[in-house]
Amino acid sequence: MSDRPSPVPPGPAPSKEEGRALIELIKIMHVLRSPGGCPWDREQTHQSLARNLLEEAHETLEAIDSSDPERLREELGDLLLQVVFHSEMAMQEGTFDIDDVAEGITAKLIRRHPHVFGDVSVDSAAEVLVNWERIKTEEKGEHPIDHEIPPTLPALARASKVQRRAAGFGFDWRSATAAMAKVREELDEVDHAPPERAEEELGDVLFAVAALARTLSVDPETALRKATGRFAERFERMRRRAVADGVDLESLSDQDLLARFRSAK
Repeated sequence: MSDRPSPVPPGPAPSKEEGRALIELIKIMHVLRSPGGCPWDREQTHQSLARNLLEEAHETLEAIDSSDPERLREELGDLLLQVVFHSEMAMQEGTFDIDDVAEGITAKLIRRHPHVFGDVSVDSAAEVLVNWERIKTEEKGEHPIDHEIPPTLPALARASKVQRRAAGFGFDWRSATAAMAKVREELDEVDHAPPERAEEELGDVLFAVAALARTLSVDPETALRKATGRFAERFERMRRRAVADGVDLESLSDQDLLARFRSAK
């Protein structure tokens, strides 16, 4: 790894030797991949580790939801290992190294934060995101709105990202009230849709809800993940109480089921 000057002006002195542990991690990864190192680490490829990267990302999300700082620290370490691991393999292949990775993202952050490192003024976080998408388009040229957004991304997260890009071109709801009205409009269309159009109309509802979430500064993927977790916990409490009461849930009316679910809250 070569010495590269930092494009960031020097700031206050860190309270400890900043980056020391990160450098140590890079050295350890180099030893593990070197001759005489770990046989398992040496035989890994970008492809064989792809699943690990995905799993560690999901475990980090779970740690964030748990609000446990120690657990989050640990999971971020596992995620960081994946970045260092892939960078070490790339260095051995002669394509890039960890400094190239860091240099690339540093330059990108500076370019896309002209309100911090330049003379651009912004009034809100929403305006920052709009500028980000505009600058990205200037860098990469014109592309379809869903260019390089993985089709395997969770549907709500993908919808939110497409909408965020559209907002970069000025196509966005001006208020949560307008976005809410669109949700109600789409729900009404579901109510009147024939069975063969149910999927299409429900898709429009979910897309409209993702747009509403944007206007409320809520990540729809996170909101749904947490709602699913709450439902699972409440359902289990309801089910256990039903078993204790000798009640068969399948025999209950919709009204009685809802009453038991509410009481489980």
